[in-house]
Amino acid sequence: MEFLWVLYGVLLISAIVLVPRMLRGRGARAVAAVDPARYGFVPREEIDIRLPGPDDELTQALTVTQRTQDWRAVAALLKGTPAEGELRWQRVQTLAGAAAVELAQSPGTGGAWLRTWRVEDAKDAGGAAVHAAFLVQRARREPAGSPDVRMILEEARTVADEAALLAPGDPVPYIVALAADGDFAAAWEKIVSRAPHHMGAHLTALARLPEDAARDFAERAASSAPEGSLLPALPLFEVFAHLPDVILVRSLFESEVVSRAIGGALYATEHASPSDAVLPVVRHLLAAFLLRAERFPEAVEQFRAVDGYAGAAPWAHDADPAASYTAHRAQALAGLERDSVRGRTR
Repeated sequence: MEFLWVLYGVLLISAIVLVPRMLRGRGARAVAAVDPARYGFVPREEIDIRLPGPDDELTQALTVTQRTQDWRAVAALLKGTPAEGELRWQRVQTLAGAAAVELAQSPGTGGAWLRTWRVEDAKDAGGAAVHAAFLVQRARREPAGSPDVRMILEEARTVADEAALLAPGDPVPYIVALAADGDFAAAWEKIVSRAPHHMGAHLTALARLPEDAARDFAERAASSAPEGSLLPALPLFEVFAHLPDVILVRSLFESEVVSRAIGGALYATEHASPSDAVLPVVRHLLAAFLLRAERFPEAVEQFRAVDGYAGAAPWAHDADPAASYTAHRAQALAGLERDSVRGRTR
């Protein structure tokens, strides 16, 4: 799904898509011969491209809202979602993305439930936050150089300020303001005072920084992260955000910088709470990097942990996220099988 290109796409990282070179010749045939069902993986047609991982409450509420165009189901869900942790931010991003996709598919009429929500309950903090995030995503969909981008982002910042006044303790409006090219120092100060180790906030900040500053920022956040935080994975997102347009050598993914970033992300996934809303986002990107480094058993392990979902980078950057996800999953399985055969023949 494009819902979280934010995070990337997470929603708000404007990075180069990590597109592994598909195997050719005998390798391509090996990939085509892989049967995901034999490993217990979900078939392509059942992949959910809206989310990076399971959130049954959100899925149910959004399904009701999209079917009936009644905003109350998602509004009630957000009202019951605490400001602490990552879940509220992720849900706001997903709802905003849902409205943005609907509008893109049906210009002028799509996403009507969000407009109605804002008209009928203008003082709902959740509605204001979703509206602001929707405007950010709408701006990012505009063609490069469009004069409308500045105007849309200015409106997003205004709406984010409204959301902040309606929910003073919630870091989400300030994260959205940061994503809308708001004053970095002011927004970051507000975020840190409320949620200093918020992974979504750090991902958003990463997208605002030039490469050298982003690298320092990611390394500092990772080194000072509390136990159980996903911040040790932040350097991997920084590497992803600054990959070269053309990757000519596989050794890039075996370099010390990338290996260290992969190691930090692995550590984060092993020590984070299984309920952390951003954990699947980390696992998706980690699976892609492990695949490119030809660490197939570890890549398959990450694919297994997020299987059934493709709403995260790098797949969400593709025109068909489910196809991209399943193709790379098959490549990891083919590599695993190839290594297994080589091991038996030695």
